[in-house]
Amino acid sequence: MSRKKNPILRHRFNQKNKDIFTEINTSIDFDKFMFNEDIEGSIAHAEMLSKQKIITVLEKNKITSGLKKILLEIKNNKFIFNPELEDIHMNIENRLQELVGDVAGKLHTARSRNDQVVTDLKLWLRKDIDLILTELKVLKKIIIKNAEKNIDIIMPGFTHLQTAQPISAGHYYMSYYEMFMRDTDRFIESRERLNKNPLGSCAMAGTSFKIDRFETSKKLSFNGPTNNSIDSVADRDFVIDYLYASSTCAMHLSRIAEEIVLWSSNLVKFCEIKDEMMSSSSIMPQKKNPDAAELVRAKASLINGNLLSLLNIMKALPLSYSKDLQEDKKLVVDTSKNLHVSIKVITEILKGIRLNKENMLKAALDGYSNATELADWLVKNLGYSFRKAHQISAKIVNFAEINKLRLEDLSLEELKKFDSNINNNIFKSLNIKNAVLSKTSYGGTSPSEVIKMIKKAKKINK
Repeated sequence: MSRKKNPILRHRFNQKNKDIFTEINTSIDFDKFMFNEDIEGSIAHAEMLSKQKIITVLEKNKITSGLKKILLEIKNNKFIFNPELEDIHMNIENRLQELVGDVAGKLHTARSRNDQVVTDLKLWLRKDIDLILTELKVLKKIIIKNAEKNIDIIMPGFTHLQTAQPISAGHYYMSYYEMFMRDTDRFIESRERLNKNPLGSCAMAGTSFKIDRFETSKKLSFNGPTNNSIDSVADRDFVIDYLYASSTCAMHLSRIAEEIVLWSSNLVKFCEIKDEMMSSSSIMPQKKNPDAAELVRAKASLINGNLLSLLNIMKALPLSYSKDLQEDKKLVVDTSKNLHVSIKVITEILKGIRLNKENMLKAALDGYSNATELADWLVKNLGYSFRKAHQISAKIVNFAEINKLRLEDLSLEELKKFDSNINNNIFKSLNIKNAVLSKTSYGGTSPSEVIKMIKKAKKINK
């Protein structure tokens, strides 16, 4: 299919563009992903122009028929994208002119590429956010399922990567559920904020044509038109919203990926990953490497970089539109690609992960994770201040560590050396299972509380 060179935007100039200008100016390689949205928005705009009697019904029909043919050409890989036409908008408009003649030029009445590109990007981001929300829902359901299955497995909780207190593995899983639930909320809020229609803002001042922006908003399922034509074309905070939500979500995915890498290592052995999500070494035949989880960590860095890049692009732009804004599409596409694969990878790993309950329990027992229970017992039963109880407990832990004993293995006589008021009732509190069972405060690690949170989560994620 032949393509003539674009005459539409060169009437002001007497010379052909230098190749280097075409190279830096063209965006077709990274904005053609919005072809569907560009045609969708153009059809809505043509129908509105016809309804407002700015173009005739016959002209509208020719334009929409041509646009639908172009859509099929692109989907069937029969459309040739020309970099000299700069972007997706001019490529489609140029092809439309070839198909329907000069009437194609009427489509751009009361519209600019400035409001057109923002409309396209918002339409695309809506769809992408909906897909992200669907993928997050699948991930959250897997986490809930794993939490329910592992409520009674006891593991050490960590602070500073040091053994802190014993917790339910189900409680651990549900902590990530809460993070991904907030990620869900962020994407929903981002989608709601961007769902205002910029089409009709034109270059930056609006238009003198009697258009109906509420009509195009309705056709494109926006909540309504944007309120200020300058702001409509000048800002990209809705993209920053999307990139921020993506960065935060990627950060959470990276954290759980890091723990998967750590837990599956030979040093820790808290879990095993199924072979289908592992790779091997080119030289060491014994190796099973968690490469997928490691790459999720790396992709979080790329997504974070995209957010920072757009913030830096925006920070000194005067109103209204500047060509700098063309670069946002690269950042959006890269972020979307990396976030989708990261969510899917973590979902697949968690589907097949197996926790090593024996090693987890041993780590909780060996790490004096019940030391806080000892201090709490002294407060509850002997009326000591927590600071005094903390001091006594620290001395007991030091003694147990020197003698290579667990706290629950110390005799009553040994405990009484540190405080003569200690009695046999203390051993019930030092039991590791009882330590977990006792944490019944709202949101605590007690299985009874974990079950409540799982039930609550299931209602939300039906």
